[in-house]
Amino acid sequence: MKVYIAGIDGYLGWPLAQCLAARGHEIAGGDCLLRRRWVTEMGSHSAIPIAPMRERQAAFEKHFGGFTYREGNVQNYAFVKEAFRAFQPDAIVHLAECPSAPYSMIDVHHAVWTQTNNIVSTLNILFAMRDVCPQAHLVKLGTMGEYGTPNLDIPEGSFEIEYRGRTETLPFPRQAGSWYHLSKVHDSHNVAFACKIWGLRSTDIMQGVVFGTRIDEMGDDPRLLTRLDFDEGFGTVINRYCCQAVIGHPLTPFGQGQQRRGFLPLRDSMQCMTLAIENPPGAGEYRVFNQFEEVYNVTELAHKVRAAGEELGLDVKVRRIENPRLEMEEHYYNPDHEHLLDLGYQPTPVDGELHVMLADLMEHRARIEEKRNVLIPAIRWDGTRQRSQFLSEE
Repeated sequence: MKVYIAGIDGYLGWPLAQCLAARGHEIAGGDCLLRRRWVTEMGSHSAIPIAPMRERQAAFEKHFGGFTYREGNVQNYAFVKEAFRAFQPDAIVHLAECPSAPYSMIDVHHAVWTQTNNIVSTLNILFAMRDVCPQAHLVKLGTMGEYGTPNLDIPEGSFEIEYRGRTETLPFPRQAGSWYHLSKVHDSHNVAFACKIWGLRSTDIMQGVVFGTRIDEMGDDPRLLTRLDFDEGFGTVINRYCCQAVIGHPLTPFGQGQQRRGFLPLRDSMQCMTLAIENPPGAGEYRVFNQFEEVYNVTELAHKVRAAGEELGLDVKVRRIENPRLEMEEHYYNPDHEHLLDLGYQPTPVDGELHVMLADLMEHRARIEEKRNVLIPAIRWDGTRQRSQFLSEE
């Protein structure tokens, strides 16, 4: 298949290109390298050094045969349309959005920018598909955060109700918790509408929180490694915990630390997106996959990281800090995720993946220590900017 990846330079886009190329797919992609600038804005850098795109291209060509890359912004419709016209993709993977709830909550400018970038980029892709490659399959990265934490089971995308003697199928209600998550809700509505009126086909992936440093296809070439962020804007919780562990910084669950979310290793994210790409829906079909390995609470994960760290000789402490977010800290959470399992998804055990991560990150302890100050959040949902204080030691 010919697969176009929007956001190919990112944490997920770069390993996905390798995973798909190793399976014989032809790859093209675009990026305007904003993730690198966003993390710099947060006062941080990737824990794992990442090569410039020209060096990444050279490494990719050496190991996988090369790919077509054009630097450009998906907010520019002409760029998107021309990229699709030139490549004629069978599948389009849309990863070219700002993926940070805290970044969207900094101030009005970041909120407006996040929603504009994310919603406009998705609309541009949908219109370019309609005009250039209507047969293509859009794999759109959503987030489990669209659902919020309702006090009922979460199905995959929709549910049925009986009303006045009729069965109605309705989208599951969204209860997003940030301006970023709301942008993803709007995306989901726009994608579903485009499938309905234009006959496009799409898989909307409601992805859990991804963690991990590598996939097997990266081998030992450092130019193939993906980024690993640990700042408050772009560092997901387990990635941040592991970076804290290797420099002797306490692991920092927010508030009561009982927040429950779906998590999955990076290699599982690649496996699941590959399954979605290689098993497309029919024309006009909008389907939803909830993508995660298992549900954990954030304190449980901190203890898993501590146990893995101690096995590697690290002295790891866990200390709760003030929660900068407005969210439920104890709640019911039971999402379904059968669709990918039915397609053959084989989950990777979390504990083994934590050992791999910590071993990788220990090689870059000095880089993490250099930016130690970004490990405690200062972006608050109430609009203030004040670093969270420690509460207690577990």
